[in-house]
Amino acid sequence: MAVSNSGGEPQWCFSQVKGTLDDDVTDADIISTVEFNHDGELLATGDKGGRVVIFQREPESKTADPPRGEYNVYSTFQSHEPGFDYLKSLEIEENINKIKWLPRQNHAHFLLSTNDKTIKLWKVSERDKKFCGFNLVEEDGTDKDPSSVSYLRIPEVQPMELMVEASPRRIFSNAHTYHINSISINSDGETYISADDLRVNLWHLSITDQSYNIVDIKPANMEDLTEVITAAEFHPQECNVFVYSSSKGIIRLCDMREAALCDQSSKIFEEPEDPSKKSFFSEIISSISDVRFSHNGRYLISRDYLSVKVWDITMDSTPVETFPVHEYLRSKLCSLYENDCIFDKFECVWNGNDSGIMTGSYNNFFRIFDRNTKRDITLEASRETITPMQVLKPRRVSTGNKKRKDEISVDSLDFNRKILHTAWHPKENIIAVAATNNLYIFQENLPPS
Repeated sequence: MAVSNSGGEPQWCFSQVKGTLDDDVTDADIISTVEFNHDGELLATGDKGGRVVIFQREPESKTADPPRGEYNVYSTFQSHEPGFDYLKSLEIEENINKIKWLPRQNHAHFLLSTNDKTIKLWKVSERDKKFCGFNLVEEDGTDKDPSSVSYLRIPEVQPMELMVEASPRRIFSNAHTYHINSISINSDGETYISADDLRVNLWHLSITDQSYNIVDIKPANMEDLTEVITAAEFHPQECNVFVYSSSKGIIRLCDMREAALCDQSSKIFEEPEDPSKKSFFSEIISSISDVRFSHNGRYLISRDYLSVKVWDITMDSTPVETFPVHEYLRSKLCSLYENDCIFDKFECVWNGNDSGIMTGSYNNFFRIFDRNTKRDITLEASRETITPMQVLKPRRVSTGNKKRKDEISVDSLDFNRKILHTAWHPKENIIAVAATNNLYIFQENLPPS
C-alpha cells in the first residue's frame, strides 16, 4: 500500500494543500466532493458555492526522483447557480453533490456535475491557437469598413497563450422530486444513473428530456416510509448491473435485464444485527452513507457510521471483511445524536488495485486499511504538517483515563473538523482529502531510485 517504516506501518507524506488556511471560512468555500479522472492526471473538486475547480498534475512532478504528486489549477468554473422551486416554494442550493468523469474519447474532457436537482454535462477543452488576418474584422474584433479593403487576405492560424474553456453541453433536469445523492456513469459510456431518496433514474447522455425510472421505493402512503436510498453505483464492467444502498443498512444488487423496474433486486446484502449491541441508535448508525464497487467488480465496500465493510458479490450473507473506523465513538453516540453529527455521511474509496481502502473521521482524521496485511493507520490533515515531503505521524485516540504522549483523548476530538470526502489516484498512491475548505494531497514516501 505504501512504503513501510521500521515499525511496519505504511508511510505517507505531505505533498500540497489547496485553499486558504484562514480560520474565517465562508460556507460557499466548503468542499463537497472530490474526484480523480480515469488516469489520475486531473483532480476535480466541487464546493457548496456551486463551483468546480479542476487541478492538473504537473508534468515535472511525474519525472522527478522520487515522483511527486503535485497538482496546479487547470480550470475553474461556476457549475450551478441558486434556484427556486416555485411549486414547492423551496430554494434549490447550488451545492455540488457529486462529480463524475466520463472516459476520455478525444482531446477534450467531459464530466457530470450535480446539485440537488439538476445534472450538467461539461466539456473542458484547451485552445492554444487563434485565427487572425480577417478581411472585414479588425484585430480587436470590431467590424472593418468594406470600402477600406483594398486587397483580399487569407486568414491564418497563429499560436496563442493556452486557454482552458469549460462549456455546458447538456442539462438534465426536472426528473427528481427529492435531492440527488448519487450519479454513476455506465461502462457502456452512453448511459448513467442518478439517485435520490426514493428513486433511481437511468439517463442517456445525449437525451436531456427523458429518463427511465428503474427503482422506485416510494410507498403509496408516505407514512409507511421506512427507508430511503443513500447511494447508487454501476458495475465497472457489467453494463446491466448496479447497486444501491439504503438507510436500513441494506445493499441491493439489481440486474436491468430481469425487469424494467428493478424494485425486486437480484441480491440483498445485509449483515444480521448483533443483539448484544442493539440500542436506540442502532438503526441510525447502520445507515449506509456510501457504496462502491471494486475496480475488478468482484467486491463492494460500504460505509456506515462506525465501520467499513467489504462484501463479495457472490456471497450476500455476511461481509468478508469489517474494518472499524472509530469504534471509540460508540460510547459518545448520545452526544453525537444531540449535535447531529451522527447523521454525517462519510464516503469510502478503493485504491487502484483494490488492496487498500480509505475513509474519513472526525478531528480531520482519515483512516487507511490494508486488506492484505490487515494493518490500518490513522492520519491527520493538519496545517501543522504542510512542509513538502514531511512524513505524516500516525495518530492514536485514547479512550481511557491515561493516555500516552502521542495520543489524543476521545473527549478532545473536534467534531466540527471532519473528513467526509476523499479520493485515491487510480494508478498511484496519491490521495486527496477534503477538509472543510482545504484540499490536502498526500503521497506515499518513495525512496530515490
